[in-house]
Amino acid sequence: MKRRAFVTASILALLAGASPAQAAPAAKTPAKPVKTPVKPVAKKRPAKPARAAPSAAKPGETREAAPRGALALPDEPPPQWRNYELISAMTLKNTIGKTRLWLPLVQYRDTSWERSFGHRWQGNYATAGIYRDPVADMEVFYADWPEGIAEPKLEIVSQFATQDRQFDITRRAAIAERTEILRRCLQATELVPIDGIVRQTAERAIGRIRDSLAQAKAIYDWVVENTRYDPRPPSSGHMHIAGFLESGQLAGRSIEISLLFVGLCRAIGIPARPVFGLRMDRSRLFACLGASGELGASRHCRAEFYSPGYGWVPVNPSDVRQVILDESLDPGDPKLTILKKLLFGFWEMNWIALNTAQDIVLQGAPESTRPFLSGPVVETPEGRFGDPASGYFDYRVSAQRT
Repeated sequence: MKRRAFVTASILALLAGASPAQAAPAAKTPAKPVKTPVKPVAKKRPAKPARAAPSAAKPGETREAAPRGALALPDEPPPQWRNYELISAMTLKNTIGKTRLWLPLVQYRDTSWERSFGHRWQGNYATAGIYRDPVADMEVFYADWPEGIAEPKLEIVSQFATQDRQFDITRRAAIAERTEILRRCLQATELVPIDGIVRQTAERAIGRIRDSLAQAKAIYDWVVENTRYDPRPPSSGHMHIAGFLESGQLAGRSIEISLLFVGLCRAIGIPARPVFGLRMDRSRLFACLGASGELGASRHCRAEFYSPGYGWVPVNPSDVRQVILDESLDPGDPKLTILKKLLFGFWEMNWIALNTAQDIVLQGAPESTRPFLSGPVVETPEGRFGDPASGYFDYRVSAQRT
């Protein structure tokens, strides 16, 4: 097992109170999704490479194990893929006239930590489908209901697999990112300005550090040390991070804490982006970092930054702050020290990534933008709504291992 994987397994064991062997269960080969005739949009899984069979020993010959030299490396650990189905059910209420729905889907670009296998759906809509936004780099499901449908309904099932994401500082073999994506991840957005108090705060956080990887670590440490987790949404809607800093309170949800990290990185020239997603399974770290049952309220934002030679590096400062709150950990608790180190470069994939898009223009609604898209949006003649509390729709989500 490589150094980073071994260290991660050991840390998971310490946090979970298990042995390293228990922290890394045997791998399961991803099961092939069941084919369905209902409007599939599926991807083929890559075939497993065939293993060469060992050569047979000659009659009367005893085969000895090959000696391991001093420079021999341990075998690669098998992939720890876990397969899921995510079921999203929508019932629209109090709708009069034509109605449209948008719903972000699982990230469609396969990575070393997440793979999408397609979607199927059913309902009483007039038209429905999936479109890709090339600028926002995301997939969105849409459905339309004409006037006269008493109770619009939709169910969409997404199939995918995940495995824990790990950053290894000893390996510099990442494929370079496209220039236009890096440029986009350095720009200011509606919720993420990069000048004024944001830049001043970033400069104080990094001090005299010049290496970009070390600068990002300094910003991560600053965010972890100076923010507080507060699950209540701001009374004024989504918090502008300059206002977040000016308030002096720095108390927010995963979205505010992750956007703060992103803004501070961008302010000093480090490409960074939020990753909007959904918790959909229990956590091996702390119970408060997992989810089960009804997942409609389990939307959760993480972040990543780009480092030349390493590629995109995952971070998760909001989970550190959530554990401090929910587990009542003292600043000197050894578990907290371990968790802070682990979540710079590690994502536990009991969570699914949807997209990294900001300032989004929805297809068919060019007149306005949304700061991000992490859940359903419904448009009726009365307006556009993204919160089930509006009373215009009921949204229920569940996930199951397959």
